[in-house]
Order: sequence, then C-alpha cells, then structure tokens
Amino acid sequence: MKEKSLQRKAMKLSDVAQHANVSVVTVSRALRQPELVSQDTLDKVSEAVKALGYVPNPAAQALASARSRLIGVVIPSLTNQIFAELLRGVMDGVEGTTYTPQFVNTRYKLSREEDLLRVFATQRPAGMIVAGIDQSAAARRLLEQMGCPVVQVMETDSDPVDMAIGCDQRDAGRAAVRHLIEQGYRRIGFLGARMDPRAQRRLAGYNDVMSAHGLSDDALVVTTSHPSAYSVGGQLMADLLASAPDADAVFCNNDDVALGALFECQRRGLRVPEQMGIVGFNDLDVVSCSVPTITSVRTHRYETGLKAVNMIIDQINGSPPEHRIIDAGYDLRIRSSTSRQQKGA
Repeated sequence: MKEKSLQRKAMKLSDVAQHANVSVVTVSRALRQPELVSQDTLDKVSEAVKALGYVPNPAAQALASARSRLIGVVIPSLTNQIFAELLRGVMDGVEGTTYTPQFVNTRYKLSREEDLLRVFATQRPAGMIVAGIDQSAAARRLLEQMGCPVVQVMETDSDPVDMAIGCDQRDAGRAAVRHLIEQGYRRIGFLGARMDPRAQRRLAGYNDVMSAHGLSDDALVVTTSHPSAYSVGGQLMADLLASAPDADAVFCNNDDVALGALFECQRRGLRVPEQMGIVGFNDLDVVSCSVPTITSVRTHRYETGLKAVNMIIDQINGSPPEHRIIDAGYDLRIRSSTSRQQKGA
C-alpha cells in the first residue's frame, strides 16, 4: 500500500473566496486593506482563512502587486455615440494621471467579452470599467479574479462585481411612458431595435406602466434584433401602424429609432405631436435639432465615465467611494414631440 503524502494541498485565494462566499477581489482587499471592508465580510474571510489553513505566499503577493498603469474599458461599440460620450468622460478622468485607458469592443457578444477579459487579465490592469451588468458567469468570474477595482457602468445593480455607476433603465422607461399618459396619449406603442439587456429593461418599464393603467396590448410592441438606424425606426413605425392603426404615441428604445419614427410619420402626413407623440432615449444632440424636436430620456454618460475613473483611482489610493453603487440618474427632456394640449386641462 502506497504511503499517503503528508503534504497538504496549498490553498489559493480563490479557495478562500469560495468558502467565504465572496469575490476574490474582496478577499484580497480584506487581507491587504482590512479597513476598506465591512466587519461582517472580515469575519467571513477570517473564518475561511482559519478553516482552510490558508497562508499567504509573500512571493506571490509581491508579484500580484506589480500592477500595470492600464485601465481596461470594455464596451459593446466604439462607434455608437452613447459610448463615445462615456469614453470622453474616461479620457478626461485619466487626464493628468499616470494611468492610460485601453478600449475594446465586444460587439454585443458575450463570448467576445470573455475572450477580451482573458487578455486583460494577462496585462494585470490597475482597474477595469465594463459596460453593463449582464456579463456571463465566466466573464464575471474573470472580473472577480482580476484583483483590481472594477466598475460596471451605464446601469445600477444590487450585486455588482465590485462597484457600479449608472441609471435605473427600467425606471427611466417608466418615466417616459408616464409622461405620454399625462399628455393624454393612450394607445402607446414601444419600438425597439437590437434589444440588448438595457433595451429589455426599458421595455419592462414600458410594460409596468401600461399594465398599471390597463393599456397593455401586444399589438403595440414592435421590436427587431437589427441594429438601430433611422431606416429601422421608420420600418418599426410602419409595422406598428399596420398592427395597431389607432396607435397615438410611441416610446422608442433610443433616439435613432425615434428619428426614424418621426420621418415615417412625416411621410404619412401624421402630425406630431397632435396625432402621434414620440419619446426617444439617450437625448442625443440631433433630437434637439429635429423638426419638431423630440422628447427624450437623458442619461449622463460623460459624467459616468469620468466618475468611474475617479472611483478606481480613489480605491487604489486607499480612499474608496462612500457608496459602491452610485445612481447617476436620468432626466426627461420634454420637447415639441409630446406637447399636445389636452382639452379641459
């Protein structure tokens, strides 16, 4: 019979994280900067360390501290104006610092996001900024094991990898539809292109309000998986009018769709806002210049990018933000496309 080895398997940081039911980032922080972690989390990590007999490896710790000055930025599109404003905020955030951002484009593909995160992991970034909260399980594990501050942007989430800043997309959708109802519209359609997770949450907000007012009708919801474009918005409006000829307003999941819807109304001789109200999303500059101007939900992309960088640098410097989850909010910019006057108002 073979003699059993007396050598015990060396425990890793990931083993401690799994035992404590927290992320690897949290374990690393608890061991190196316990003042940044809650007492409850410290207790969990301490218990896991004792239970597993984990002993930090000084050589590994020295290697782990050799961080680059790179801040990785993972977004689904480099050409979409929405993300261009976010990137402008990131660029201004690193101005005058020793950090350099590196942008990559997932093209809305989860598998590509995983591949790009694996590349970043080999570069030992100082921090990571990632668009959205809907990463795959594999991508989330990669972010948790980066060992650096991570900020998920564009949305809020009750359980971020590390930190998050953005707006409540579903609530913003509710605000848009409530506004249309307040203006007297009742047969309100939803037009959506691509329907990524943020668009899905805007649709959920639409459904919340329509259901609450007894106005729901499947014929009023028209979506496509095609990317947003003015032509796509025009086609969606045409499809809506074919399925629901009595529609009197639309909430569009972005401004490109809203502009296309406006152009289709003009081709058909439908007066906006008298016969058709239109609300967009993102508040691009062009919707304040169209005729008529278009009401839109304004999200604070530039400020989000700027703040995300500040959150990372502050945490690196031992001054983490007071709140790990920051609601950057949104504004409903009311313009001519929904200014129909209600009789008796």
